[in-house]
Amino acid sequence: MVYSEIEKYISRLLEGSTPDKPLWNIENIRMGKKPSWNYIDGCMMTSLLVLGELTGEAKYFDFVKNFIDYYVRDDGSITGYEKEKYALDDICEGRVLFDLFDRTGEEKYRRATEMLFDQLKDQPRTVTGNFWHKAIYPDQIWLYGLYMAMVFYTRYQKAFGNKDYSDIAMQFENVHRLMRDEKTGLYYHGLDCSKKAFWADERGLSRNFWLRAMGWYYAALTDVCYYTESEELCAKLSGILRESLGAVSAYIDKESGMLYQVVDKIGKEGNYPETSGSCMVAYAMMKGARMGYCEKEYAQTGRNIFDSVCRKYLKAHDGELELDGICLVAGLGPENNRRRDGSYEYYISEPMVKNEAKGVAPFLMCYTEVKRQ
Repeated sequence: MVYSEIEKYISRLLEGSTPDKPLWNIENIRMGKKPSWNYIDGCMMTSLLVLGELTGEAKYFDFVKNFIDYYVRDDGSITGYEKEKYALDDICEGRVLFDLFDRTGEEKYRRATEMLFDQLKDQPRTVTGNFWHKAIYPDQIWLYGLYMAMVFYTRYQKAFGNKDYSDIAMQFENVHRLMRDEKTGLYYHGLDCSKKAFWADERGLSRNFWLRAMGWYYAALTDVCYYTESEELCAKLSGILRESLGAVSAYIDKESGMLYQVVDKIGKEGNYPETSGSCMVAYAMMKGARMGYCEKEYAQTGRNIFDSVCRKYLKAHDGELELDGICLVAGLGPENNRRRDGSYEYYISEPMVKNEAKGVAPFLMCYTEVKRQ
């Protein structure tokens, strides 16, 4: 794989996308949803900003600004955003607002960050003090909710807040204490602190280790370390990161060079090497090694995973590259959706798709780290 072809692939996605019809939001396209403020687009915008910084090409920033301006009004209100849903997913796209404000000075971006932070101030919490994942998931912590909320939370505290990171540290520490499996060192997808959810065991935990949830968690550890100026917080989270990467490294498949959709069940019927989660893990490894949050050896391990994704799933079709092997979506419940029960059979039943942002964005994040090496 010639890496320069990757940027051509990204350019093709951008050229075919508008804010109301992005080619990468396959989930919305399949479900016939109207465009809205969402974490899927947020992941793409975040990675495009970094790519723009590295390449010096203005087209990436210009695309992101045009995209975000479709949603953010002059008064800072956001089209399609509903605070009362208390969805941590909706916080994720707010990360890019700090960059836009820094680059342009336009007050609407700061006003929008204030509105999103108001949600976090009022976000319902579990008995442990952690944010609920969404209003429709009462008393539940979902592992990747830390990626959705904590990077924004950290950046807000640094830019506009009181620089108190104790709440952020507490929520990470609770997840490490309550959602980590002591035997494997891997993390469960969800925890219901009320222990009432149909998918929860007697501890309140879901039953399997879903790769993408873990990848998002590792990326959250890395990015919070990157954005905070608190040496204490960075020391705590980098310790968790080193421990976590050591554990998950044992599950890198020797044949594919990637990690599997259900991490600890390599080779089981129906399981498969999955793109988005593998890229998230690789990103955390490469960035963590570059910034000193984990051992330097992880730079090569992450690079190897990225190259393995390219070999297996980045293929030309009718002369154009496509990125395959992406799990479209996975979740737990709610009560009226008992198919999403956290079982092995559930995770492997969700569709595998091509060119979807939940895979493309982590792939791009990895690529930016490769370019730095």
